[in-house]
Amino acid sequence: MVGLTVLAAVGGAVLAGIGFSGSYNALKDLGFRHSFGDFSYAFPVGVDAGIVALYAMDLHLIRKGAPAPWLRLLAHGFTAATIYFNAASAGPLLKDPTGTLMHAAIPIMFVASVEAGRRLIVRITRIEAGHQNDGVPLHRWILAPIRTPRMYRQMRLYRIPSYARAVELAQERIVYRVMLEREYGKKLKDAPSDLLLPLTMEEFGLSVDEALALPQQAEERARLRAERKAAFEAEAALRDEARAAEVQISSLRTAGRVEAAGYEVGAETAAARAQAQARTLAAGREAEAAERLDQATEELAAAEAEQAAAEARRRAAETDRTAAETEQAAAETRRHAAETDRETAALERAQAEDEQATQDARLHAAETAKAAAETEEATAETGKRTAEAERDAATARRTLADEEEAAQDARLRAAETRERAAEAELRAVEAEDAAKLTPAARATRRVARMILAAGGNPEAVTLQSIADALDVSLATASGRRAEAAELLASGYNPHALTA
Repeated sequence: MVGLTVLAAVGGAVLAGIGFSGSYNALKDLGFRHSFGDFSYAFPVGVDAGIVALYAMDLHLIRKGAPAPWLRLLAHGFTAATIYFNAASAGPLLKDPTGTLMHAAIPIMFVASVEAGRRLIVRITRIEAGHQNDGVPLHRWILAPIRTPRMYRQMRLYRIPSYARAVELAQERIVYRVMLEREYGKKLKDAPSDLLLPLTMEEFGLSVDEALALPQQAEERARLRAERKAAFEAEAALRDEARAAEVQISSLRTAGRVEAAGYEVGAETAAARAQAQARTLAAGREAEAAERLDQATEELAAAEAEQAAAEARRRAAETDRTAAETEQAAAETRRHAAETDRETAALERAQAEDEQATQDARLHAAETAKAAAETEEATAETGKRTAEAERDAATARRTLADEEEAAQDARLRAAETRERAAEAELRAVEAEDAAKLTPAARATRRVARMILAAGGNPEAVTLQSIADALDVSLATASGRRAEAAELLASGYNPHALTA
C-alpha cells in the first residue's frame, strides 16, 4: 500500500507536470491565434491554476465539513473548457480527429488524476468523520434496478453511512415482516400499530429497533413534556404566589406606613388640637378671669360708689331732717307768733278791761319776742346747718367723683395687669410650645402661675378654681396643685422662662 501510494503520488505529479506543460504550449498558441497578444503567456496559467485552486478549495471545504458543490461543478466546467481548448489548438475538431484526441488525452488524464485524488481525500475525510458512505455498487444497479433507487434515496436522504448498513437494515425489515406474518397472518390486519412501525418507517431508513423504540421515545417525550409542563406550572404558581406575597407584603408595608403616618398625623393633630384647646382654654380662662375681675372691680366700684352715694344720701337725709326740724320749729314759732298775735289782738281788745292782763300780755309779748328771737336764732342755725349739709353734699359729690376716678384708674390698672398677665401667660405658653411639653406639664405650670398670682401659697388656690380653670375633676386638680407646689419649690419662675 505504501508503494502504491508513492507510485500514485509520483505518477500523478509527473502526469500533472506533463499535462500542464503540454496544455500550456497548446493554450499559448491558441491565444496568439485568437489575438490575445502577450496575455497568451498568462492565459494557460490562469486556466490550469484556476482548476487547481477550485479543486483545492473544494477539498479544503470538504475536509472542514462544509462542502460547496458548486465549486466542484465550476472546476469541472473549467476542466471541460481546457480539454476543449487543447483539442481546438490542433485545428477544427472534426477536420483532424486524431490530432484532437492527442491534444485532449493529456488534459483528460490530468483531470482523472485530480478527480482520483479528490475521491481519496473525500474518502479519508469521511472515514475520519465516522462516515462509511461508499455508495451503491454498480452491479446492484444492474441486478436490482427497481429496488436500488429506493435504497439509494434512503441512503442520501437519511444519511445511511454505507451500503452495507443499508443492506443490513433491509434484511432486518424482511425478517421482522416474516415474524409478524407468522403471528398475525399475511395481511397483518390484527397486528398492533406499534408493531407495524418498522414497516411504516421503512422509507425513513430506521432500523427495526429504532422504529420499535419510537413509541417508548414518544411516551418518554410526552412524560418529559408533562413533567416540564408540571414544573413550569409549579414554577408559575410559585412565581404567582411570590408575586402575590410581594404584593401583599407591599400592601401591608404601604398600609403600615399609611397607618403609621395616620398615627403620626393623628398624634400631631391631637397635640396641635390639645395645644389649641389649651390655648383656647387659657385664653377663655384669662378672658373669663379678666371679665370676672372687671366685673368684680366694677361691682366693687359700684358698691363703693353706692356706699358713698348712700352715705351722701344719708347725710342729705340728715340735712333734710335737720332742715325739716328747723322748718318745723320755724312753723311752730310762726304758729306761736300767730297765736301770740291773736292773743295780742285779744289783749288789745281786752286792754281796757284789764290792765293787769295788759301787763301780763306785755310780759307775755316780751317772752314771745324772746321766743321769736330764739326762733330766729334757731332758724339761722338751721340755715347754717343747711349750708353745711350742702357743703357736705358737694364734698360727697366730689368724693364720689374722686372715687369714680380712682375706680376708673383701678380698672385701667387692672386691665394693664391683665394685659401683662396675658402677655406673660402667652410667653409662658410659647416657651412651653418651644419646650414641647406635654398637656399635663402645661397644666401643672398653669396651676403654678395661678399659685404665684395668689401670692405663692398653694392652699390659697382652691381645688374648684383649678378644676374650673383646667376643666378637670377635683382629684386631678388636687394632683395638679401638688405637682405645681413641687415645681415652684424646685425654682420654677415663668418670668425667667419668658424672658
